[in-house]
Amino acid sequence: MAQKEGGKELGRVKAGDHLGAKAIAGASTAGGGVVVEVREKKGSLRAAIPTMPFPLAVICLFLNTFIPGLGTFISAFAVLCGARNELISERGVCCVFWLNVAAALIQILTAVVMVGWIMSIFWGMDMVILASYRDQSLPQDV
Repeated sequence: MAQKEGGKELGRVKAGDHLGAKAIAGASTAGGGVVVEVREKKGSLRAAIPTMPFPLAVICLFLNTFIPGLGTFISAFAVLCGARNELISERGVCCVFWLNVAAALIQILTAVVMVGWIMSIFWGMDMVILASYRDQSLPQDV
């Protein structure tokens, strides 16, 4: 998969490789390298995280940090109130709502062994990251 050229190791991506991410080759750079865009492939639960307003996302992160699953449960209702994500067009609002409720239940039930608590904190951080991308893409009033 990797090839040495002039003392440097160059990575090659074959068409048949299954990496869990999509790679799109672009134009060559000045140094002779190739620009590659990598997009993360998300599972159904992770793709169901809604893009909420930033203050609500921070509140959900805070709740997920101290009461695992509660912020995720509230984010499920944010979907019903108009929060958007990439999965709604494929599966519908109701399905995305239930996926978020399922994620909250998984976080609550596995919090006893710390897995759900850690998952809950990462879920909250993803909500804040998505909200910050949303706020950057919205037009600013002058």
